[in-house]
Amino acid sequence: MSQQLDPLSLEVVDLMANLVALFHKEYEEAASARSLTGAQAKVLALLRRGPMPMRQIAQTLSCEPSNITGIVDRLELRGLVARQADPDDRRIKRVAATEAGRTASEELRESLNFARAPLAALEPTEREQLRDLLQRIVEGAQQH
Repeated sequence: MSQQLDPLSLEVVDLMANLVALFHKEYEEAASARSLTGAQAKVLALLRRGPMPMRQIAQTLSCEPSNITGIVDRLELRGLVARQADPDDRRIKRVAATEAGRTASEELRESLNFARAPLAALEPTEREQLRDLLQRIVEGAQQH
């Protein structure tokens, strides 16, 4: 049985949707300025955590493994990622960002102005509260 949202929750959902749309637009523009697709930029951002099996990349980004193969192929051609055998299971291919890939991802991240001024207008304690609340929402959503 689905739970009905109250008017305040619906307003919060609408605001979050607006934020996501604004972020997505700026992220796509920043990626494009670096001759990357949004999906390529997302893979590079994900690899900031460290090398990752292609299947895990696909699961994290909610897309088909065959799509990730094409994205990784194009990133590899540009020298932004490298495939490597998993040390524990050589049948598994992991993808790692190269130095150039890490640099490109960091430059893209730093170029995003999304919410920079609005966040700067918040007090540090307010930003911490916002971070903690968003973290709880994300964690709660991942459990469902």
